[in-house]
Amino acid sequence: MECYPLSNLYLQRPFWFLISLVFLLLLLLNGRVVLSDPNYLIGLGSYDITGPAADVNMMGYANTEQIASGIHFRLRARSFIVVQPQGNRVVFVNLDACMASQLVTIKVIERLKARYGDLYTEKNVAISGIHTHAGPGGYLQYVVYIVTSLGFVRQSFDALVDGIEKCIIQAHENLQPGSIFVNKGEILDAGVNRSPSAYLNNPAEERSKYKYDVDKEMTLLKFVDAKWGPVGSFNWFATHGTSMSRTNSLISGDNKGAAARFMEDWFRHSGIGNLYSDEGVADGIPRRVSNIIPGLHDNHHKLLELAASFQSPPGRPATKILSVARRVRGALRQADKPGFVSAFCQSNCGDVSPNVLGAFCTDTGLPCDFNHSTCGGKNELCYGQGPGYPDEFESTRIIGERQLKKAVDLFNTASEKLIGKVDYRHSFVDFSQLEVTLPKQGGGSEVVKTCPAAMGFGFAAGTTDGPGAFDFKQGDDEGNAFWRLVRNLLKTPGKEQVDCQHPKPILLDTGEMKKPYDWAPSILPIQILRVGQLVILSVPGEFTTMAGRRLRDAVKTVLMSGGNKKFNSNVHVVIAGLTNTYSQYVTTIEEYEMQRYEGASTLFGPHTLSAYIQEFKKLAAALTSGQSVEPGPQPPDLLEKQISLLTPVVMDATPPGVHFGDCSSDVPLNSTFKRGDTVKVVFWSACPRNDLMTEGTFSLVEILQGKDTWFPAYDDDDFCLRFKWSRPSKLSTRSHATMEWRIPQSANPGVYRIRHFGAAKSLLGSIRHFTGSSSAFVVT
Repeated sequence: MECYPLSNLYLQRPFWFLISLVFLLLLLLNGRVVLSDPNYLIGLGSYDITGPAADVNMMGYANTEQIASGIHFRLRARSFIVVQPQGNRVVFVNLDACMASQLVTIKVIERLKARYGDLYTEKNVAISGIHTHAGPGGYLQYVVYIVTSLGFVRQSFDALVDGIEKCIIQAHENLQPGSIFVNKGEILDAGVNRSPSAYLNNPAEERSKYKYDVDKEMTLLKFVDAKWGPVGSFNWFATHGTSMSRTNSLISGDNKGAAARFMEDWFRHSGIGNLYSDEGVADGIPRRVSNIIPGLHDNHHKLLELAASFQSPPGRPATKILSVARRVRGALRQADKPGFVSAFCQSNCGDVSPNVLGAFCTDTGLPCDFNHSTCGGKNELCYGQGPGYPDEFESTRIIGERQLKKAVDLFNTASEKLIGKVDYRHSFVDFSQLEVTLPKQGGGSEVVKTCPAAMGFGFAAGTTDGPGAFDFKQGDDEGNAFWRLVRNLLKTPGKEQVDCQHPKPILLDTGEMKKPYDWAPSILPIQILRVGQLVILSVPGEFTTMAGRRLRDAVKTVLMSGGNKKFNSNVHVVIAGLTNTYSQYVTTIEEYEMQRYEGASTLFGPHTLSAYIQEFKKLAAALTSGQSVEPGPQPPDLLEKQISLLTPVVMDATPPGVHFGDCSSDVPLNSTFKRGDTVKVVFWSACPRNDLMTEGTFSLVEILQGKDTWFPAYDDDDFCLRFKWSRPSKLSTRSHATMEWRIPQSANPGVYRIRHFGAAKSLLGSIRHFTGSSSAFVVT
């Protein structure tokens, strides 16, 4: 028998060659192109919501000293719209923010109604936060959530409202026929229970149903445009946005924001093939610039000579348009194709920490007290440790990457197609004195009530992710006389409230504090969105692991009851946490009894979870029966009552003979750096609040292409480039911008430089944009 080279075999067998080629292409695509008939209209959008990167207190830890002073990477609002032809539509928005805000939601809906009429309302629009604790605060409307930010911060608020509106508009304008696929899988190493003593107070029989004390499952949606193929993914997974610590001052999307950045970059550069291929993730950071720059230089001496010809020029006037135009993502985006949008959404994360190594005492290195998370009786010394400890940036990267890896796997293997109706139900509920009917053990039922909002002593102790101060501790069910005296200066709770909230000792009776306006919410939105066999429960708070399980199970039981043919056993129920407004925590009644941080922060008393379950079951029943629900009482719009004590920027200045954008500290002449090194350049700058550079960048790394063309390589959106802003004193008009570029292993060798964009304010109030550049240097 004669043997032929494989190539000759294919040349002589064209039919088998074609069959093999088709098979090979299907393998390579590995799920990127799914051959199926579109059954929905789908659209995705994304927009910058970074907000003020200076002077503003960050939202999450309630640490008055945690003031924004730069950018780790930018924040975004990401949205999807799903429309059933001749039917309903739903909108889901995921925010790189600590949580949603009732006031933000109100104003976004007002804008959408003005633009689209009744197409998008509070009923079918869900706005959810990822719970990063590294974003600017001051955008919620209730007093207790804006005390540390010195009241309302208009720039934070406007950045969110504008960005959400624009990302929804983008999704609306991108609506095209397409399909949606759902997939699930476990991540075992991205979250641990930070209040295990409270979890263990749940019934043993109930706990025995579950393998873990936190939810490990990620649920992912894959959006496939009928023309373009995959255009995005959204997933839900429970872990706190607290990889970045309470002392961090750089704006960051934390682990979920990082995962979203990584996945969008992975798809743009490496969507076909393996996550770990050469063009995939190197040291956890997907490549920004891979083969887009031809003709890389090999001769080190020539590179140094070339770099020497580009010394640091004086800072010069510029326009904001230049900052936007030089964005790396803008340079890589195809104008005729929708950009890939990936969101890593939050779920029932209430007691789930990303600091997976455990909680230890900073003075002894020993584990913290199990029941109270204290060290020698002090909560301030007990800290959770992330996988990159003591480097919080590394912990953020690792937890983000762990979510990314599972998301990519689920994305590539998603095969279950969503089919069926698009629908929704929404209601406003006053949780301050809601009657809840509970079954009694011996039969029958009893009626209990929720309470006006209040926070317990354990709230002030904080958590192992961010400890509190003074002598507070988690698990305190008594309180102490001194802090009761301090509390009474604000508001003394009455006997009815004390009895209602028992066993919580009340530290702040926020639900009954009304001066200068409401301190806490009472009217909350609850919402169910349905897309085929996927059901999203929009909850306005942080449910603990077991609280979330009980809610999901209760809703699923209603959806499946009575031989309901509209839902089968394949229904997927996910919780979208921190959605539409914020009302702190929701625990089980057994966890509430322990009064750890989460129980002390469950505002409406021990029956809060039962109230949610009761009201969500009503929505679920209406959804399955096709009935409408009562809209409920409208929450207040407190915009006109907001007070802001944050001082504005008066003016910016530089020393005599120095321009804005000049280098204060440049790279040394004839510098050569290796991958893994850090390049640091300091510019004379101005306050970032003068222009937020929305959809632009303050910092930029450029690579030389040829002999005179600079190409954008890394910017504010990149994990490896940090923009740090500082002034010598609080009242100084002078300031510096420090750019730190940690050269990733995936960086191409060549000649680079670092640029800064900014805007300075004159004493008369005019804004002047400027740019500056470092000297060029070589990366080998």
